[in-house]
Amino acid sequence: MICRSTTLDFMRVRRMTKNPKKTDIKRAPKGGELSDSTNLLLRELRGLIEQSRQRVAQQVNTELVTLYWHIGERIGGEILKQERAEYGKQVLATLGRQLTFDYGRGFDRTALTRMVKFAELFPDWKIVATLSHKLGWSHFIELLPLDNELKRNFYAEMCGIEGWSVRTLRDKIKRMLFERTAIAKKPEDVAEQEVKLLQERGELTPDLVFRDPYLLDFLGLSGAYDEKDVETAILREMEQFLLELGTHFSFIARQKRILVGDNDYYLDLLFFHRRLKRLVAIELKLTSFKPEYKGQMELYLRWLDKYERCEGEETPVGLILCAGKSRTEEIELLALDESDIRVAEFITDELPKSVLASKLHEAIKHARQKLTDRAANLKNIDQKRTDG
Repeated sequence: MICRSTTLDFMRVRRMTKNPKKTDIKRAPKGGELSDSTNLLLRELRGLIEQSRQRVAQQVNTELVTLYWHIGERIGGEILKQERAEYGKQVLATLGRQLTFDYGRGFDRTALTRMVKFAELFPDWKIVATLSHKLGWSHFIELLPLDNELKRNFYAEMCGIEGWSVRTLRDKIKRMLFERTAIAKKPEDVAEQEVKLLQERGELTPDLVFRDPYLLDFLGLSGAYDEKDVETAILREMEQFLLELGTHFSFIARQKRILVGDNDYYLDLLFFHRRLKRLVAIELKLTSFKPEYKGQMELYLRWLDKYERCEGEETPVGLILCAGKSRTEEIELLALDESDIRVAEFITDELPKSVLASKLHEAIKHARQKLTDRAANLKNIDQKRTDG
């Protein structure tokens, strides 16, 4: 049973977990300078207080998500039993008025409708219980408008794994992260299986990590520029670039020297992905993909595997970022999707969302059709062998 004191407790905790005012932080203590030992003790106590605040806030968040899911599930079940849409509207309005009178804002008809939708779109309580330790109610509010279950589950799991704030989640959705991952271009049943593994084991695959295209509009590049300009701009905007790459990437080197025999080669950018446990070599190209780029990247990856890979790490992976539109057929003939080399386009202009959406949906449609045709061809070959 929900009681008024529960709501008041939530309010107290929210006040407790707010950051202290700047004036409070800056106010000098009376009694003169603090000794070194007292300063050390003060820092330790501040750490304990901050940790406690975070734990309390997390617990409150988990309880709120739990409460809202159970409210939505209970009301939803009652409405379904009646099988009348008009009854549903009536009961939501009645409950909203009474609960608002009893407990204040947060339980009106609009809020209850949102809770019912929450329980409908996330029907598995075990998954919700796990996510509630990482996602706040505000995260779920951002996910509710998404009309595709696979997309919702993708954002929910990635948000939990990568620790996105609500603002970051909103930005990822706006910039169509899901549509830019390789998983979106797979047949739906295959994509669902990968997301299910992510839910059950928290396992990231390269198809969930790498995307195409990469939106580098924040680099501020315009007019004519060369690869060094792109590289310099990336280093200048490293924080934004890492956000676009995704969490768990760590920058290692720029123009990494690779010595093969008497020849010097220089890799544009080298990163490490902590969850994949793989070095990530990135080459920047201002043209469309060319077959010779594959050979160059293979050389770099083999050198990194031989001289840079540490014990416990997986084999390095390469990402070739091309400014021009990728040549899909050449990439397919070289079977790059089955290798440790990824090719993606990078875009430095800010595209209207409608243009980006059209571009991505066309790419997804094309990729899925190719996979369907390939599966059909393999089936025909197997059938001919059987008949033969």
